[in-house]
Amino acid sequence: MKLAAREWLAEDYVRIRLEGEDLLDFSLPGQDDHLRIFPGQERVESFDVMRSLPSREYTPLYWGSTDHGGWLDLEFAVHGQESLAARWAAEASLGTPAVLGGPRGSLQVQGQPDGWLLAGDETAIPQIRRYAALIAEGAPATVLIEVPDAAHEVTIDTVAPVQYVHRGEAPAGSALEARLDAVTADERPEGDVFGFVAAEQSIVRPARALLANRWRIDSDRFVVKGYWKRGEAEYHAPHVAPPTE
Repeated sequence: MKLAAREWLAEDYVRIRLEGEDLLDFSLPGQDDHLRIFPGQERVESFDVMRSLPSREYTPLYWGSTDHGGWLDLEFAVHGQESLAARWAAEASLGTPAVLGGPRGSLQVQGQPDGWLLAGDETAIPQIRRYAALIAEGAPATVLIEVPDAAHEVTIDTVAPVQYVHRGEAPAGSALEARLDAVTADERPEGDVFGFVAAEQSIVRPARALLANRWRIDSDRFVVKGYWKRGEAEYHAPHVAPPTE
């Protein structure tokens, strides 16, 4: 498949479109699917070769098909903790090839949650988009996204209000951590609540403290991930198997 288009949605935040026959009838059943992208590769002949190549996992966002093949949109935060794939998304010439691997099995949100908490930094925006699209009109929902400043804010299509937390020059994750620490047990929506939090690895502790301890949400109704780790450009978040039904 080939890099077919690039659109900058905010400062240091880009959406790309991949096109190719391999994407015909592309479909993903879960809301937490991730694909592994191998930028600049034409084709990979074996899984052993694939495992040896530089790659990174990203959230598939939008997809479809045309008379000439299929297309897939991905988004990348390309500043700060840059990876090979983010640089490729930002700088590669249109027409440059790429290979995708996956997806692995992923979580499917069962039923319609009564309430939501979605939070993350700019690296989590694609996944927050996918969950936010499921929020029903009128459902209590908190959507928090940490970015450096207003120039880095990205529009999210959802019926829920989106709150942006600006960290300025502070370390990534610190402003979101403070915001989550300030959420009290009394702010928990009634009924079945689904939670998702992803940012720099340090967010895991405060996110679990809120969702598991203060809000008492069952572990199969929330996802908490360190999407990246300060000082490790090619860090991969540990894979969490989807809950069994």
